[in-house]
Amino acid sequence: MMQSVSSEGGMSAVRYAFRVHKEDGEPVRRILDEFDIIDYSCKLFADDVYLYLPLLRYPEKEERLAIRDRLMPFILQLPHSKEKLEYHGWYVKDLTFNVHTKVPTVSEILGFSVAYEIIGDIAVLDDKLDDGKTENRETDNRETENSEIENVGTENNETENSGIEVDKNESTANASEIAAAILKAHSAVKTVLLSKGPISGEFRTRDLEFIAGVSKTATVHKEYGCKYKVDLGRAYFTPRLSTERRRIADQIRDGDVVIDMFAGVGPYSILISKSAKPAQIIANDKNDAAVELLKENIALNKIENITALNEDALFLSQEYASAGDHIIMNLPHNAYDFLDTAVTICKNGGVIHYYAMTSDDDLFDGSIELIRIAAEKQGRNIEVLEKRNVRSYAPHQYNICLDVRIL
Repeated sequence: MMQSVSSEGGMSAVRYAFRVHKEDGEPVRRILDEFDIIDYSCKLFADDVYLYLPLLRYPEKEERLAIRDRLMPFILQLPHSKEKLEYHGWYVKDLTFNVHTKVPTVSEILGFSVAYEIIGDIAVLDDKLDDGKTENRETDNRETENSEIENVGTENNETENSGIEVDKNESTANASEIAAAILKAHSAVKTVLLSKGPISGEFRTRDLEFIAGVSKTATVHKEYGCKYKVDLGRAYFTPRLSTERRRIADQIRDGDVVIDMFAGVGPYSILISKSAKPAQIIANDKNDAAVELLKENIALNKIENITALNEDALFLSQEYASAGDHIIMNLPHNAYDFLDTAVTICKNGGVIHYYAMTSDDDLFDGSIELIRIAAEKQGRNIEVLEKRNVRSYAPHQYNICLDVRIL
């Protein structure tokens, strides 16, 4: 594939391109990502009607057929037959794209490794250490970098974070230096905050110190085509469970009733609503601020089948006994306190998705026994469908999930 100097003075490259209507650009990009054919070293461009995505190669016949099948919903919704025919010309040969100028990574700028979490346009550092298995260790957040960031200006020095660690050889005195490197390496990041301690309290928040950029804790985070307004000083949110949320959403069938017992700002419920066809989602949280944001996110994502509740989850059994096909229990530090309620609201044959923090000497068995005891109290049995070690949380401590059918 040819490369040359562009008219702008930078490098350019000649590539196959995938041509798509601009309004379909982001969902089509995610579909093409499944086939690993987008060339992210090149800058995409658009004209008045189309977006042109640079390709690493011309896909094989089987791939082209699979891509066509995945894109058929977009083609069928086009109003005019002429527009439908245009999609047969989606592969364009020998287009010239400008090549991205390489931006140095944070570790290249600093000379040592750091880890941090990006939520919308906010980066969060932590002054604590872990065993080095933290997710998102200086990784390219493609969704953040390639999406328009929407800011919600809130000045607040208290916020939440879910365990971002700084290299153990670097003290918190270097936070300003690290923040400057993050702002340089990630043009979409506008704010850098330093977590002052672990998640704590009933609503799982963390104290946080403003380090650099714009002093705020509110932003809009984008994930799998969903938008989440979050305020890290008021409600829990982490992007580090995005893959796990997608896994749960993929299990929901048409017509299911989903009860999200600890919904927060709605990352499970909203993704499920947009990617599956449940009959109803009950999204509950005890935190007033989280439910306020949840309601805003329901409107932001144009969703109509989510009922937002601001209740103590213990009392859900009063109205929703045997109502749920899927019960989501994402309260890993003390979900066991709510197992009796979860069993009560779960239909016969329904599935509880139970999250917990466990140690490496008892990853699953103790939690399975807790669920079994709760089920037996109500004369019911369990079937363990899947056991997952979702992520390392601290040295010798893990965030796990059990998918358990209640019979």
